[in-house]
Amino acid sequence: MPYRRCGNSGLDLSVLSLGLWHNFGHEKPFDMVKDMVLCAFDLGITHFDCADNYGNPAGSAEINFGKILSEELKSYRNQIVITTKAGYPLWPGPYGDLGSRKHLLAVVDRSLMQLQTDFIDIFYHHRPDPDTPLVETLSALDYMVKSGKVLYIGLSKYTDEQLTIAKGWFSKWNTPFIVLQTRYSMLDRSIEHNGIIENAKKNGYGIVPFSPLAQGILSSRYLKDIPADSRAKSGMRFLKEEDINEKTKQLIFKLNDIAQKRGQSLSQLALAWCLRLDEITSLIIGASRKEQIIENVKAIENLKFTALELQDIDVLLDEYQKD
Repeated sequence: MPYRRCGNSGLDLSVLSLGLWHNFGHEKPFDMVKDMVLCAFDLGITHFDCADNYGNPAGSAEINFGKILSEELKSYRNQIVITTKAGYPLWPGPYGDLGSRKHLLAVVDRSLMQLQTDFIDIFYHHRPDPDTPLVETLSALDYMVKSGKVLYIGLSKYTDEQLTIAKGWFSKWNTPFIVLQTRYSMLDRSIEHNGIIENAKKNGYGIVPFSPLAQGILSSRYLKDIPADSRAKSGMRFLKEEDINEKTKQLIFKLNDIAQKRGQSLSQLALAWCLRLDEITSLIIGASRKEQIIENVKAIENLKFTALELQDIDVLLDEYQKD
C-alpha cells in the first residue's frame, strides 16, 4: 500500500481509506462490519474515516468501529489513523448540529467514548456553519488539539475563501490544520477549477476526496441493469435511479473499455485517475461487502497513465459535461 504525505505535515496516509458512512452501523450484522474493517486493514488500509452521525442509528458506525478497535486492533492503534467529524444533525434541539463551541466540544468527547480510544488522529468540521462566527468554530477545533483529545485538524466542504481565512487563524494559533475533505471524481472535477487545489498547494494541506466512484456510478454495478440492492434503487438522496441515464451509461461503457485495456476494472481506473494528482493524499472508498474492498485495493497495482490515456479520458469527460 503506497503512502502519501498529508500536505506539509509529518503525517503519511495510505492512498486508500475506508469510509464508514454506509453499511458500518447497526443496520448491518456486526460480523459483516468486522470482516470488512479487518479485510481493509489486512490489505494495507490504515486510514479509517468516520463521523459522529454515520450509521443507522446515527453514531452506530463509531460504536462498531470502537468495538473492533478494542477487541481486534488494539495492539495496532499506533499504526492506524482514525478520523471523525461533526457538523451535521446529531440530536434535536439547538446544540445538536453545525459548528458552535458547545456542540463541537460535546461531540468530540462522545466520539472518543464511542471509538474507545484516548485520542482521535484527525477531527474534521464536517461543513461550514453560516450562523456561527467562523473563529468560534476554529477555536473549538484548536482547543481539541491543545487539550490532547485530537492530533490534527481537518475541514470538510469549505470554500476557497473560507479555507484561506481558516488557515490564517490556525497559523496564528499554531494549530495543525493538515487536510481538506471534498468531493472529487471523474464526474465532479470542480476542485480543478474552483481554487481548491491551488489553495492546498499554497497553504500546505492535503486533499482527501470522498465519493471518488461517484456513489458507485464509476463501477461495474451499472454497466448492465441497475441492481436491486444498489444505492440508485434504494432512493437515497445522493443518488437516484434517473441519474443512471443513457448518457451516463454511454460514458461508463467507454471508460470501461479504457480500463480493460489497462487490465483494470472501471472502479480501479476511476481511483487510479484521481490519484494521478500529487495533491490528492488519500481517497475514501466505501463498501457493502469485503469483495469490493479487495477489488478496489487492486487499483494501486497500476497508478501510471500514458499521456494518450489521459487525453482520451479528458475527451470523454469533457464531452459528457456538455449540455
